[in-house]
Amino acid sequence: MANFFVKLWESVFEPGTSPQLIIATHVSFVALLLTLLWLIYATNGNIHFYILFGISLLLWVTVIWFISELSQVKLRDNDELDKDANKKDEVVTKNDAEGKQEKGNTTSSAKPTQTHSRSRKA
Repeated sequence: MANFFVKLWESVFEPGTSPQLIIATHVSFVALLLTLLWLIYATNGNIHFYILFGISLLLWVTVIWFISELSQVKLRDNDELDKDANKKDEVVTKNDAEGKQEKGNTTSSAKPTQTHSRSRKA
């Protein structure tokens, strides 16, 4: 049992989901829904607890859907993300350098425009 909580705590700091995290999520939602069912019974069917039960159930379904979508995606760690960012920076720098060279090599027959500065009279 202690091993479960240790692995659960360690999974918080790792990308993706772990079996311990999924189990803890399901147990938490079951406990929440059971509590809301008991409150519905204890309050003789208060409408607020029915609505909260429905919202909680929909949230649980949404979390299950999100976990299934997350398991289908290949997650990358920070080192891989840094490598991709560095590659993109190198490509952008290379393209900027090539663009400046092309601009410097172009010839134009257009007359350069002159800018006039206005002086203010005191």
